[in-house]
Amino acid sequence: MARDSSFDGLFYAAVTTTGIFCRPSCPARKPRSENLVFYKTAAEALFGGYRPCKRCLPLQAGGAPEWVGDLISEIEADPSRKIREGELRERGLEPATVRRHFLKAYGLSFNAFQRARRLAAAFEDIKAGSSIDEAVFDHGYESHAGFREAFTRLFGVTPGTVGAGADFVRIAWLDSSLGPLVAGASDKGLVLLEFSDRRMMEAQATTLRRRLGLPIVPGRNAIIDRLEAELEEYFHGGRRDFDIPLHEPGTPFQEAVWAELRKIPFGQTRSYAELASAVGDPKATRAAARANGMNRIAILVPCHRVIGADGGLGGYGGGLWRKRRLLEIEGALSPS
Repeated sequence: MARDSSFDGLFYAAVTTTGIFCRPSCPARKPRSENLVFYKTAAEALFGGYRPCKRCLPLQAGGAPEWVGDLISEIEADPSRKIREGELRERGLEPATVRRHFLKAYGLSFNAFQRARRLAAAFEDIKAGSSIDEAVFDHGYESHAGFREAFTRLFGVTPGTVGAGADFVRIAWLDSSLGPLVAGASDKGLVLLEFSDRRMMEAQATTLRRRLGLPIVPGRNAIIDRLEAELEEYFHGGRRDFDIPLHEPGTPFQEAVWAELRKIPFGQTRSYAELASAVGDPKATRAAARANGMNRIAILVPCHRVIGADGGLGGYGGGLWRKRRLLEIEGALSPS
């Protein structure tokens, strides 16, 4: 009732009379307490049948407190700068709270997040031709030994072995009308696009690291920037096809299934049996369904366009309500 923004991201308030859910700090008129129900996550509120408020935008940045966006913006503007605990306290932020939030949202403590971005920036400079000496001191390291140890621990290679062809996967969070998405891209193309609350996210990241043999660090590149713009057009009905390069290695059978998924036209669907037949093995319906579920690039590799033979939605890692909404956006289903 106090609209205290320090509780943003810790819970969501849904109003039974309007069908809308909000951040605690929402500036909208206060509802009656008897009309409120509470959810721990935005995903739970959505599953409960509530729509996100258009004033407080609870899905943006996963409903994170405003200070999270401010900290990340500062880090992105100057990755070499270190925001220390004393400075956090001067801003009225408890370091332990900041640490817990970053661990929950990004799988990294705040210090580790800063360190990863600093190393990623140094990595880019070395690739672009800067000397190791320049990278060490330009990015806030006091010694070559400290830099070498941190760099090798994160990237799996020593700084001196980084050449023009070296690569790593950058991970960024993107907002969407269906909730936050986690996007990952190497220099070769988009390697990951998943809704952030998908249960298999950690397993997918482990598989991704093993298949690509590349470290994963927070950050963005031109591919992620382009993806963000194209997704915005897609969700607003202005785009049917994507122009993003994809890099999705898998087993030969998985890659064959994913290739067939990309052939399903916008606004159409296929059954799991039809998908199996398309890859040349009509008896492999279950295997095709399994490969469909292991797809790591949502929306662009449209596994949501595969449904049951009886017209039922089947399954979807991002939640059936999202699958239905994607098909509604594309005109394959009438809005419910």
